[in-house]
Amino acid sequence: MRLGASIGPAAAALALVAASALTVIPAAHATHPVPAAAPAAPIAVAPTAFAHPGVLNSRAQLEFVRTKVQAGQQPWKAAFDDMRASGYASLSRTPKPRAVVECGSYSNPDIGCSDEREDAIAAYTDALAWYITRDPAYAKKSIELMDAWSARIKSHTNSNAPLQSGWAGSTWPRAAEIIKHTYAGGWPNQGRFATMLREVYLPEVINGRPNTNGNWELIMMDAAVGISVHLDDRASYDKAMAIYLGRVPAYFYLASDGPQPKYPPRSTIDTRSELIDYWHGQSTFVDGLAQETCRDFGHTGMGIAATMHVAETSRIQGRDLYPEFKDRFRYALGFHAKYELGEAVPASLCGGSLTKGLGPATEVGYNALHNRLGVAMENTGRLTESRRPAGTENHFEAWETLTHADNPN
Repeated sequence: MRLGASIGPAAAALALVAASALTVIPAAHATHPVPAAAPAAPIAVAPTAFAHPGVLNSRAQLEFVRTKVQAGQQPWKAAFDDMRASGYASLSRTPKPRAVVECGSYSNPDIGCSDEREDAIAAYTDALAWYITRDPAYAKKSIELMDAWSARIKSHTNSNAPLQSGWAGSTWPRAAEIIKHTYAGGWPNQGRFATMLREVYLPEVINGRPNTNGNWELIMMDAAVGISVHLDDRASYDKAMAIYLGRVPAYFYLASDGPQPKYPPRSTIDTRSELIDYWHGQSTFVDGLAQETCRDFGHTGMGIAATMHVAETSRIQGRDLYPEFKDRFRYALGFHAKYELGEAVPASLCGGSLTKGLGPATEVGYNALHNRLGVAMENTGRLTESRRPAGTENHFEAWETLTHADNPN
């Protein structure tokens, strides 16, 4: 049962990946339990009290970055300079909120879609700039952007609404966490912003999309987990983490899974032929292969980035998932890194042809696995270091050399 691959491939590491809807398997297709089906996802337990700031960046991580930038050390200083020179850090930026953001396949129509994503990235950029420089102008600009959207937006519509909500919804709480918990200058409309996250974004992402390509659900859980932290919402956090913990093993293959990948939990995909179709025609499986590898590396990179974002937030909140997923993560990163670096593609992999363009997706995972856990990751290290400072792909990955390069915290 073919799932449409309607988003165009990524052309380069920082290229904009066009947004699209994916064909969903009809609900009428019955789900039958089979021996190879993935077990129920483990139940996550939210912390008794959430750590703040605690979405992708902890206070200790931010303080490490600030110290390195203030000392002029690399690669953090170059990454910070690139960030501050970007249009996202402009103090003259004018927000472009809309009441209804309409995003169709290929982001066509794009009625507020790019504006929303980019204003969210700008709010996060300004929040980082505030923390590092202590210039209140950046905090005020971040607040201005968040207030503009919380005053207007009511809904997302059209086929890409869940994915669009995931992209923007993963970025907004990163900005809000830094401002709410480190800026003493006041944010009178913080409650309205929290209401926006709860009423506009969370309903679109919290239930996932089990029958779409896996980057959708991973990005949606990136948003749902971050929003839950910001709202101190333990029930939503547990629900999002349970979906994430079931999706990760169904997105990145390990030989220990058996002769085929795990079926995506809660989906209607329940036969080997449907699974191969879901993996874009790939019928032989090796350590590190991802469900979208044979689609393109742009979307796979988004799936990798979202996966690592959730793992990083979970670690800040008290549950370190990196040891649990160490092999799955290291093989996934290394597998894609070696081909992104130019290794010849065997005929057994995607018919001998790959569409590369991984994007700035490796810093968080490389730092967690190689620097914190001491895992050897030669190809991932070469790729990551060759592309520093990593910028943004203009959707939800932003400034991760600055925030996570060699960050021990």
